[in-house]
Amino acid sequence: MPAARTAPRSRSRSAPHEESALARTRRARRMYRILRDYYPYAHCELDFETPLQLLVATVLSAQTTDVTVNKVTPTLFARYPTAEALAGADREAMEALLKPTGFFRAKTNSVINLAAALVERYDGEVPPRMKDLVTLPGVGRKTANVVLGNAFGIPGITVDTHFGRLVRRFGWTEETDPVKVEQIVGALIPRKEWTMLSHVLIFHGRRICHARRPACGACPVADLCPSYGEGETDPVKARKLLKFELSSGGS
Repeated sequence: MPAARTAPRSRSRSAPHEESALARTRRARRMYRILRDYYPYAHCELDFETPLQLLVATVLSAQTTDVTVNKVTPTLFARYPTAEALAGADREAMEALLKPTGFFRAKTNSVINLAAALVERYDGEVPPRMKDLVTLPGVGRKTANVVLGNAFGIPGITVDTHFGRLVRRFGWTEETDPVKVEQIVGALIPRKEWTMLSHVLIFHGRRICHARRPACGACPVADLCPSYGEGETDPVKARKLLKFELSSGGS
């Protein structure tokens, strides 16, 4: 991993509201390029082989970690390999499989209902269109963008808690509504980069730009971030705060 670039402490930063639209766009694109180079291996951290597997795994990832989901899904998909099998699953048996992910009764309902809708409306196949995906039970724009971007190669911005926190800290937007965040950030970064943008910001949020105590002193975009100083700025102390959820993929 490249060494972090930190900002000179004497350097002043303009508040986001004082920045012109053009300056914000240029700064956002530069920050993205730096983060993309810093996390060249950034990827979807949910394991999957098919669009159906990714759709189900994304639904299961609510209120738990991707690591936990990845431990559960191999057995789940081996036992229920198709939407038809998932829709007809024994509820108690599925609940037992999903228990480690938390909220397992609700998630069992979600998976069974989702699979039933796929069978009824789309012959058991995951549709590669946003307008269709968001009509499925338990599927919103965030989940749809994960599936479109990673299973179908259709660019999409995934506004999860990490992504939303970072774009506000970066001063790209002050919006908290995920749909508005998606629209505003989508106007800053070229469409072809949207899926990778989602990955690198989520990686950065999990590893360095933490919610409670960001490791500012180990951040590669510190000199471009108006929120520099909210966390630990000492490089040595900051590196001790780094977290790596997964050990694979060079992370």
